[in-house]
Amino acid sequence: MLVWAGRVLAALGVLLVIGLLPWLTRTDPARTILHARYADRAPTPDALAAIRAETGLDAGPLRLLADWAAGVAHGDFGTSWVSGQPVGPDVLAALGVSLTLMGVSLAVAVLLAAALGFRTLAAGARGTGRRRPTARAGALGAVLAALPEFLLAAVLATLFAVRLGWFPPLGWGGDDPVATAVLPALAMGIPAGALLGRLLDDALPGAFAEEWVRTNVAYGVPPVRLARHALRRVLPPLLPQFGFVVVGLTGGAVAVETLFAIPGLGGTALKAALAQDLPVLQACVLLLLALGLAVGAGVRGVRRAALGPALDAGALPALRRPHLPPSRALAWSAGVLTALLVATVGYGMTRDPLHVDTAARLAAPGAAHPLGTDALGRDVLARIGHGAARTALTAVAVAAVTLVAGAALGVLTRWTEGLREVVNALPPVIAGLVVAGIAGPGALGAAAAVAVVAWAPLAAHTAALYEQERAAAHVEGAVALGAGRWHLLRRHVLPGVLPPVVRHALLRVPALALALASLGFLGLGAEPPAPEWGRMLSENMPYAERAPWAVLAPAAGLAVVGVLAVAAGALTSTARGTRAPRAPRAPREGDVP
Repeated sequence: MLVWAGRVLAALGVLLVIGLLPWLTRTDPARTILHARYADRAPTPDALAAIRAETGLDAGPLRLLADWAAGVAHGDFGTSWVSGQPVGPDVLAALGVSLTLMGVSLAVAVLLAAALGFRTLAAGARGTGRRRPTARAGALGAVLAALPEFLLAAVLATLFAVRLGWFPPLGWGGDDPVATAVLPALAMGIPAGALLGRLLDDALPGAFAEEWVRTNVAYGVPPVRLARHALRRVLPPLLPQFGFVVVGLTGGAVAVETLFAIPGLGGTALKAALAQDLPVLQACVLLLLALGLAVGAGVRGVRRAALGPALDAGALPALRRPHLPPSRALAWSAGVLTALLVATVGYGMTRDPLHVDTAARLAAPGAAHPLGTDALGRDVLARIGHGAARTALTAVAVAAVTLVAGAALGVLTRWTEGLREVVNALPPVIAGLVVAGIAGPGALGAAAAVAVVAWAPLAAHTAALYEQERAAAHVEGAVALGAGRWHLLRRHVLPGVLPPVVRHALLRVPALALALASLGFLGLGAEPPAPEWGRMLSENMPYAERAPWAVLAPAAGLAVVGVLAVAAGALTSTARGTRAPRAPRAPREGDVP
């Protein structure tokens, strides 16, 4: 009951903020609507007054919200302020398109995640997982997770649609609906699958380090059966991330939908937000919230079905990553990449990122410009160097903030579960428009906008691990011996929760950099001509075929940051390890209670 009350209150709060969007961002919706309907008509006082009277804006925001809620209760989503058409049919059709695309993208993500975790799964099932120094899929998963969706979409469209002609470059459905879904599904599913695969690959060693695996291997249990039991052991904590991916693929694929001209729900919501078309925006957000709550409830039901008896009985063993020797190859690779990145950034910092050389527009790499120039003739190396702080360091700072917030709110489990599901259902771009619109455009507003939604996946991961750790036998023993709540949290629960959550936060650093870049592209982040890696990608995408270096340089920077983040987490875990908790000792005479 508490969970559902939190869900309802959080959803109502989000809808209230969306309904107040024009007033919170200090814009005049009548002027925006007039421009959207009649681009050449002057915004005279009479014209604006007519728009306010027609849309009901003259009644105030609270009256608008009340009328909209009353209509929704009767199945009426209202009428678009821009087109004058009923909102319901268009929004429901967009939801159907997004759900179809999400289903295909999710299949790609699941297959990729299985492929990334297969090597660790097979080694553990054969009983050789203890001798592997680190997961082999970490670097590949980090690179794939760091690739921007719009960059993947552009590359796939150029290669397979334009050059080879295997798939249509634009549109949705038509004579061959399967062909139109392949490229956008790959562009959306590959980064999502890389994230899920990296989390799976990180969790499997802890399952194979448990004593039941050694016992079953000694008794000759088939590896397939061991692998099945190991998956059942590690998947429940990862199920919330699966739910986050489902909702994110439905409402957050704005760039891919725009590139392939797909009439999905995310793109519809963004267009409505930019045009201040509140009825359409509210309907889109309401449907996404309903989907998020439904997926969250389903994930929780599956987790309870899989772990319910063990959680209730307090008989779930603590899942600990084994203590493994550090990998020299990984350490050397991380060192080389770090040196290369530092050298590139340092050299780029000595050059002028704002100097425009019109005679060297889209110049290839050479002695004068080691990484070439962009469409305006600006040095790419200089912009890479000066943009590192704006991109990588800001993303790391946001990751640290979201880690602290996610861990703190995740420990509250049921108190924040509804809020996590609602925040996840809100498209990041829409959240960015609200937060950055209130705080004003700039790097600080963009960072705050990303942090508002980025804590939810970490909180969900923390909550899932916390629930399992609380059900461990050693925690029950410590409670029986009189351990207090703070002692239990600090010595018995957090040591098993924080390490995988920290590695999860590191894995999301490139994604945070891309989220900051997307807000900058919309004019809500760092303003041009400030150098920023994501803005470099967006500005140079139209020239990717003529000047690929202008796109490859920032994309390679993001990929290197992703690999270094994963390497840092892997080296930290292998160097220190996560030792199994000690059994609590009985109280002795003289102990302070």
